[in-house]
Amino acid sequence: MATWTVTRVLRDRNAGLYLSAVVVSGFGSSALWLVSGIWVKDLTGSDGLAALCVFALWAPTLIGPALGTLADRVRRRPLLIAANLLLAALLPALFAVDAPDRLWILFAVLLVYGATGVVHDAAESALIASAVDKSLLGDFNGLRMTANEGMKLVAPLAGVGLYAVYGGARVALLDAVTFALAAGVYALLRVRETLPPKATSSWRTQTAEGARHLWAHPRLRPLVLAGGTTMLFAGVNGATVYAVVEGLGHSPAYVGLLYAVQGAGSVAIGLAAGPLLRRLGEQRFAGYGIALTALAVTARALPYDTVALASAAAVGIGLPCVLIAALTAVQRETPAALLGRTAATANTLMFAPNAIGLALGAGLVELVHYQVLLAALGTVRLVTAVPLLGSQPSRARA
Repeated sequence: MATWTVTRVLRDRNAGLYLSAVVVSGFGSSALWLVSGIWVKDLTGSDGLAALCVFALWAPTLIGPALGTLADRVRRRPLLIAANLLLAALLPALFAVDAPDRLWILFAVLLVYGATGVVHDAAESALIASAVDKSLLGDFNGLRMTANEGMKLVAPLAGVGLYAVYGGARVALLDAVTFALAAGVYALLRVRETLPPKATSSWRTQTAEGARHLWAHPRLRPLVLAGGTTMLFAGVNGATVYAVVEGLGHSPAYVGLLYAVQGAGSVAIGLAAGPLLRRLGEQRFAGYGIALTALAVTARALPYDTVALASAAAVGIGLPCVLIAALTAVQRETPAALLGRTAATANTLMFAPNAIGLALGAGLVELVHYQVLLAALGTVRLVTAVPLLGSQPSRARA
């Protein structure tokens, strides 16, 4: 079934090109995101400044709806090409970062990197909906998840190796090359786009239109809210990982194995997402994923290696389900003229809570024993799956 899914998607020229761009640019991005923190840590010795790298990359998500509006005001294919070329031209500036007093350059580049990524994702989601066969959207989004998670398994090791030998600037140069290659891939897409009509309302009004559409839609609202709740809990869960490893009697390096196993689970569910979406519909697919994640998080409280590894794999399988389902539903149920800002709003509502969850979890794990916290977290998560599992299936079109 999964093999047939991959074949169907790759036989679609635009879908195959999109996935190629995801793989190419994702490799460079995954490498740089990890290396930037190591780079700052080596230059300053500060854990706080190193953590700010991740914050700089994610901060623009908080204004995602406003940034995503740009994707509805211009043609999306040229915007994707321009976004990739901008980053390809900007990243070599990191060759100037060779001392702590030059770190402002790195943080400025990371902020632009994050903001461009928000615009890029909004334009990509909108263009995919028109360039890829509607019946393949679930399959494509699943395979996109597989490609992203696959790069996260491979690229960080390559990036760290390159950093160890040549330094952070060479990793940035590698990322710049991948963005240039991705721009070339996007240029090969065969899509017909008309210039959007001239805006007759303010930027704020246009941004609000995407949010209103999302909130008023009876199928999109519960999926996006479930995605945001899931990522909030994922942040809390993520903050307990070092306590879990300590409870198992391992060194902190064991966290890397747990994340690798979780990534492998996400790769697997990405391959199966399309067929499962057609069989279950978006809401039940999301609900089953949340339920599986809830059970896995609860099981993580048990101090056994086999349970911890199985739990990591189950989280990797269950966590992406609601994200894939929500994105696919947004693409299916949103008019093309609204899709850029609606997709960006959905991304903000789903991913911004993860940062809140990490901060909340960091405090809770100091106050509550991690096993009690995980048991409570799993129970609450399971409750959030009930409304989705009780809904009528809205099966994707084959």
